[in-house]
Amino acid sequence: MLGFLWSLGAFIVALGILVAVHEWGHFYVARLCGVQVERFSIGFGKPLWRRVGKSGTEYVIAMIPLGGYVRMLDGRIDDVPPELEHKAFNHKSVFQRMAIIAAGPGVNFIFAFFALWLMFLVGLQTVKPVIQNVKPDSIAAIAGVSEGDEFLKVGDRATPDWEAVNLEMVSRIGQEEALVTLLTPNNGEKVVTFTLDNWNFDPDSESPLSSLGITPYRPTPTLNVGFIGEGSAAQQAGLQVGDKLVAVNGEALSSWQALVDFIVDNPAKEIELTIERSGQQQQLRATIAQQDTPQGQRGYLGVSPTFEPWPEGYVFTHQYGIVEAIGKSLDKTWRLMTLSVEMIGKLITGDISFKNLSGPISIAQGAGTSAGYGLAYFLSFLALISVNLGIINLVPLPMLDGGHLMFYTIEWLTGKPVPEAAQEWGYRIGGVLLFMIMGIAIMNDIARIA
Repeated sequence: MLGFLWSLGAFIVALGILVAVHEWGHFYVARLCGVQVERFSIGFGKPLWRRVGKSGTEYVIAMIPLGGYVRMLDGRIDDVPPELEHKAFNHKSVFQRMAIIAAGPGVNFIFAFFALWLMFLVGLQTVKPVIQNVKPDSIAAIAGVSEGDEFLKVGDRATPDWEAVNLEMVSRIGQEEALVTLLTPNNGEKVVTFTLDNWNFDPDSESPLSSLGITPYRPTPTLNVGFIGEGSAAQQAGLQVGDKLVAVNGEALSSWQALVDFIVDNPAKEIELTIERSGQQQQLRATIAQQDTPQGQRGYLGVSPTFEPWPEGYVFTHQYGIVEAIGKSLDKTWRLMTLSVEMIGKLITGDISFKNLSGPISIAQGAGTSAGYGLAYFLSFLALISVNLGIINLVPLPMLDGGHLMFYTIEWLTGKPVPEAAQEWGYRIGGVLLFMIMGIAIMNDIARIA
């Protein structure tokens, strides 16, 4: 329950910030263009707080935190007296209207840059992309990747950490191959070719790396308990953080992986755990929980180990000075923008399935997880979602900013507005498509947690 409330709170904070940023872009440029803004609302529904500014704009925080809007004086909707026509949105030039609409997504990109700049100033701790294992006969093994190799580049993009590797490999979905530069354990470099014709990657069941046959390096787990899930089978059995697991059903444990293999293969069974606590051994009874997965039913105990220390030099921090962070932030913002466009294209071409779409539940989980890791990770999450929000809003679909820009571009090229009847039909069709996509995303979220 506490985890749910944490995720919900982080989601509301993240969405509130991003919506406020987006709508402020529309608001600010509208005011610059002399448009009278009637209302600036964060959220929909019943107002929880409101205030009227000196300019007459009503500022509102509403009950449903799933969006927001800026309501401008508009002769197509309002009865505008002659003396205020110069302040109406529809009486502005087509370029001014385009600027007002484009400002929302534009400010999302600016905010993403600012969030990443702050992240690089604060410092983001990460690890080198060193490979621990390569699955035999996998795409990586066939390419010539070996244990101990370290990713240096995918294509011409540097990959200093696993996040960068994941982003670059995902961007290759639908391509025939990917060139990868690796650093070998003896400090030599080699370039290998990943053949991706038969790359079957399902993000709901595996990571891009595991689907390629790669296991990232991480320190060896000990048999000491480092974390226990709330309400898990381990907690119900009485396990505590710091306990050392000694045996299962009287059989001595040689490693943490041996415990994992036993638990996974024995869902719903009652077992006896021998543990060492405060120098004394004792026995605990536990009933292994079960999970339904694409591979069938698997056992689940709800416990994680502590790990041996990282080797020297594996863990480092992305932290830069004020000026250097600007270049790093610009580069990452641009890469997130181009990757978002690429993913939309792959969705249209069918290289990515609609079942991979994520909705508000997944975003809430991501917000809670990133906030739990610290400020730098939350800033990185905000930047990613802000870029996605900006790109999605630029899709030329009526109901979105991109749809309005499409109509105004046609007006600019032809010299006359798109007929209102055509716009109305566009909004109806766009609304149906948008709600269908949202429905698919929400159903995907529900399926992932079911």
